Amino acid sequence: MSDVNVTDLRQKLPAYLERARRGERIRVTSRGEVIAEISPPKATQQEAETIRSQLRGSVVHYELPMESANDPKEWASSQ
Repeated sequence: MSDVNVTDLRQKLPAYLERARRGERIRVTSRGEVIAEISPPKATQQEAETIRSQLRGSVVHYELPMESANDPKEWASSQ
């Protein structure tokens, strides 16, 4: 996160908006006090649903969570 004063923000607004678009959060200050934050938008509902659908079924469940998930014979370091 970076800070920018109001005067500099006014002079270079397109550059700061581009930085926010790329994911950076920017705090706007006036006389040394933070008065606002510029940040990228949160994921839209459609984007969030796409991400959720990609993750569905990807969670692995273990019957014995304290046991190794891998066959020890496959790992030389386990012998």
